[in-house]
Amino acid sequence: MARTIEMRLVELMVLRQDIAAVIDYLGKKGNFQFQSKKNTVIAEAKDDTVVNADAQMYEALQKVRIFLNVSDRKNEILDCPMATDENRSEAAKIIASADDLEARFAVKSDALKRVSESYKEASAFSNLKVPYSQLEHLSFLSIRIGKIPAANLSDLKDSLAGHAVVVQLGADGDRIMAVSSKKGRFSLDTELKKFGFVNMEVPSGFTGIPDEMLSSLRKQMEETQKELDLLEEEKSNYAETHAEKLLSLLGSFSVSMQIEEIQSRQEGTSLVYRLTGWVPAEDCNLFMRGLDELTAGRIAIREYHPAEVASVINGTEQVPVKLKHGTFISAFERMIFSYGSPLYGTIDPTPFVAVFFTILFGIMFGDCGQGLVFLISGILMALKVIKVGGWNKFAPIFIAIGISSSIMGLITGEFFGTETVLEPFAHFVTDLFGEPRAPILKVMPSSDPNSIKVIFGIFGVTIALGIIINSIGLVVNVINKMISKKWGSAVFGKTGIAGIAFYWYVLVFAARIVLAHHVPALYDWIVIGATLFFAAFGEPFERLFDGHRPVVENGFGALVIGGVVELIEVVSNYLSSTISFVRVGAFALAHAVLGFIIEMMSEKCGHIGGIAVLIVGNGIVVVLEGMIVAIQVIRLQYYEFFSKFFNETGTEFKPLRFHYGNK
Repeated sequence: MARTIEMRLVELMVLRQDIAAVIDYLGKKGNFQFQSKKNTVIAEAKDDTVVNADAQMYEALQKVRIFLNVSDRKNEILDCPMATDENRSEAAKIIASADDLEARFAVKSDALKRVSESYKEASAFSNLKVPYSQLEHLSFLSIRIGKIPAANLSDLKDSLAGHAVVVQLGADGDRIMAVSSKKGRFSLDTELKKFGFVNMEVPSGFTGIPDEMLSSLRKQMEETQKELDLLEEEKSNYAETHAEKLLSLLGSFSVSMQIEEIQSRQEGTSLVYRLTGWVPAEDCNLFMRGLDELTAGRIAIREYHPAEVASVINGTEQVPVKLKHGTFISAFERMIFSYGSPLYGTIDPTPFVAVFFTILFGIMFGDCGQGLVFLISGILMALKVIKVGGWNKFAPIFIAIGISSSIMGLITGEFFGTETVLEPFAHFVTDLFGEPRAPILKVMPSSDPNSIKVIFGIFGVTIALGIIINSIGLVVNVINKMISKKWGSAVFGKTGIAGIAFYWYVLVFAARIVLAHHVPALYDWIVIGATLFFAAFGEPFERLFDGHRPVVENGFGALVIGGVVELIEVVSNYLSSTISFVRVGAFALAHAVLGFIIEMMSEKCGHIGGIAVLIVGNGIVVVLEGMIVAIQVIRLQYYEFFSKFFNETGTEFKPLRFHYGNK
């Protein structure tokens, strides 16, 4: 049986000059997990007031990327080197150029906004002939009409650029109209006074808004828009020429800021750092050789077996658990770790989970056509033709359940809910063993009196499968207890050898009565009683064998009461965990009934309508029932298989790996 990967604790003594390069190596190698946070102390040389400069540079570059509308990195950063001084210089230049461009953009955008709003409100009153005194009360505009020395006109326009509009009235050049927003009226008055502006009394007959003002506003708006378009083109060109370098720098600074953060948390002095962490034993030699070459021999490395680590010996730390499988089995690892991690050194249950999940799903979802949908989807996901984010790593699972569902569909004759398509195959197979018939195993509703035998046969097969799964879970538990040298737990209790003996003997006893018409004898009751006793009242014997004292922890009365409760629990647990697998057969029959209903509805809807019913009906079954069946299979594994041996959980191996950004 496969066991968890052997681990080693590695201690690294690294010179300060090499620490960044070593952490970079560890993060990109992806096989080093720091021992634990509680064993990590702040370096003596760290100043709490020092900020992560590379993190700040990364954030600044991200702002530049967003301003330039450059798509973010999508690939991993394992190929990105940590940032160098040259990178920092390049990044500073890009940030400065982008900041300058953004500032000019802001000025022109603000100017365009001001003149556009001025033009919009003035236009609204262009045909309104009302006294000027009423125009002074507009909600947005502040208007000043007066005289100014002609020589000062140009300087005034420059001074008010972007804040107000100056319109020359008449041909002599000394009479003007100045327009600003209501918010800017005080600034307008200050500038006008500075250049010798003198208010004019507006004649009582002066009405409306001069055409010169509208024309000037429109011209200024068009000119500002052209300048903004040129800036937009400049921004686009800058983004195009610097996008690749920008993304490269983002990757490098993402690595560097993580190195700086990790370094700040390590134990060290002004000269040397000490790093300790777990490494898979099979990687140790190559791992240490790589570090030695990286530092040109300026590193001290010590390797410890878990049995030599004090924190592991006293139980304050668990050795992290890593599993190693091929492509197919590894797709099921998340199912294990979502429930809990196995203890270090114990049996790896992933291969069992992969086989059980595939078989149970196929039985419950037996349809060749629908199975091919899963199979093809899995193949396309594996080839990255279909991209569904993190789900692509589960492509082997889709392929496996597609194959198992298709095989079950060939046996039951179901192809997208119909029984006619696979009849030639069924005739060919059954003809090899006698009279040809279709399907090979009929589970669709029918008036055939033998169909009830088939139904009970399916239930019998699924219960037998449940017995196998329960038994393997119990055996795994006993082996795990023996590996952990917990001999009492391995022998006694409901999941120990006593519980297995009771379970198996009762099954054989029942089979003998049903199949061989065996008459129960005295020795049967003695064996059942003895195994049940040690399964239910096993706690004191467990404590005795494992060296725990006192043997009876809470008194004899509590022992008896607890044993009686445990006796009921043993019997009900074994009974329910076996009968629970009846649902597998029930779902297989329910799936066949759904296919039968879809086929009947399609026949009643005519040719085109029938095709539509088949497509929609099968689509619903594939999606909804597929999800329901998957949930039921996972539930069976969690509650009936895992519960037999997952009474203690370990710690999953989570090595240092650089990620992109501030995740």
